[in-house]
This record gives sequence, structure tokens and C-alpha cells, in this order.
Amino acid sequence: MADAASQVLLGSGLTILSQPLMYVKVLIQVGYEPLPPTIGRNIFGRQVCQLPGLFSYAQHIASIDGRRGLFTGLTPRLCSGVLGTVVHGKVLQELGPGNVQKEVSSSFDRVIKETTREMIARSAATLITHPFHVITLRSMVQFIGRESKYCGLCDSIVTIYREEGILGFFAGLVPRLLGDILSLWLCNSLAYLVNTYALDSGVSTMNEMKSYSQAVTGFFASMLTYPFVLVSNLMAVNNFLLVMPLLIPIYYTSWIDWLWHGNMSRGNSLFFRKVPFGKTYCCDLKMLI
Repeated sequence: MADAASQVLLGSGLTILSQPLMYVKVLIQVGYEPLPPTIGRNIFGRQVCQLPGLFSYAQHIASIDGRRGLFTGLTPRLCSGVLGTVVHGKVLQELGPGNVQKEVSSSFDRVIKETTREMIARSAATLITHPFHVITLRSMVQFIGRESKYCGLCDSIVTIYREEGILGFFAGLVPRLLGDILSLWLCNSLAYLVNTYALDSGVSTMNEMKSYSQAVTGFFASMLTYPFVLVSNLMAVNNFLLVMPLLIPIYYTSWIDWLWHGNMSRGNSLFFRKVPFGKTYCCDLKMLI
């Protein structure tokens, strides 16, 4: 119980601290660019046309809604984090201990069993918390059109249910689930391969090296599965706010069609953002066309 409470408190603290970052990231993902690009230089000293980074973007939001505005959507996101932590822990508890089992002979079989166990727990937490995730995203994106459709948590729940029914709470769920599952399996599989074949078991800092390899493979896996995160977020907000048809004029009913549409790396970097090749900035629409 104490461990669960500490995880909830730690997760809530990190959620609060990272809220402005996620806010900016979501607005970039949907294609909103309120500030025009400027001429700058990349890390190699070459002159490029750069889009505003995290701090400039956040400063723009604060100039309109104040610093408190940077925490729009925090309440449903906190609810999602707390509920997800509780569900994840309960499912792992129901599945039983995931450490060493006598019937498991090879370490790779153990990796498969532990990854499967973690996949079930994460999927259950994602399924339960996705309605709060949808509300969080829509609360943030309505900043673009200065709408007030999704203001409070209870009002947002009523609005979604009235206009879209139960399915509205699960918009974008499939690509989000697939992205989480792929990221988990890629991360654990790559970490196993690195720890087994690339690291020398005689090194004194073996445990530390394994921790580093887990972090590196986790980052690599998250980069590969980022398009699923982007598609999920776009599906959760598209066509449900007045401004979205302007930012995303083409609406796809299938997440597979979404996956092949447009720039699937949009929003994966909040610094050193350059204007994509062939794109120009439209001041009236505040977006790249």
C-alpha cells in the first residue's frame, strides 16, 4: 500500500511538472503554429528556417492565458495518471509475481513471460484511463479556436456522451494500445539482445550497464512507435472542435489511413524545429501548408 501511494504521489508530481511541455507538444502535433518561423542556425552552423521551440511556444500561451493557462487539462490528466497507476498495480498483483519461476529454463523465456505480464497490465490501465486522455487532449486543443466546449471534467464527460456516446471516450484507442505494446516488446527484446550478446558478463559494472542499455533501447523503441502516438492524438481531437477542419482538412475514418497521412514525426522534437521541406508558413491560418 505504501509503495502504491508513493508511486501515485511521484507520478502526480511529475505530471504537474511536465504539463506545460505536454501542452505545447499536443498543439504542435495538431499542426498549430502561432508564431512565424525565424532564420537561425542548426548544430552544424548551417542557416535554416526554424520554428519556435518549447520556451517561445509556452511564452506565447502564457501571454494569452497567463501562466495558469499552461496547466490546461491538468485535472483529467492527473485522474488518468492516478487511476492508471492503481489499475496497473492491481492487474500485476492479480497475475502473480513475475520474477523467477522454476519451470522457466531460459532467460529469453523469462523475458517473454515478464513482458507479456507487463503488457496485460499496461493495456488494462490504458483502456481504463483513455476517456480521461481524450478529455485532456480536447481541453488543450480548444485553445486554438478559443472554444470553451471542454472546460470542466464533469461537463466534458456529459458533452462527449451526449454528442458521441460511449465510443467517443475511446477515440484513438487502437493506435495508442498498439503503440504501447510495440514499444514495450521492442524495448525489452532489444535490451535482452544487448545485455546478452553485447555486454561482457565479467564487467564489474554489469548492472549499471544493463540499466543504461534499458534506457537507450526504451528511447529507441519510443522513437520508432511515435507515429502511433501522433495518430492516436489526432484521432482523439479531429472533427470534434470547430478549428480542426482547418488544421487537418482531410478526415480519415481508419487509423491506418491516418498513419500514412502527413508528417508522422510532427511534435517529436520541441527544440531545433525546422520548417519541413516544401512547406510554407501561412500567417492567416497559423500553420504550415
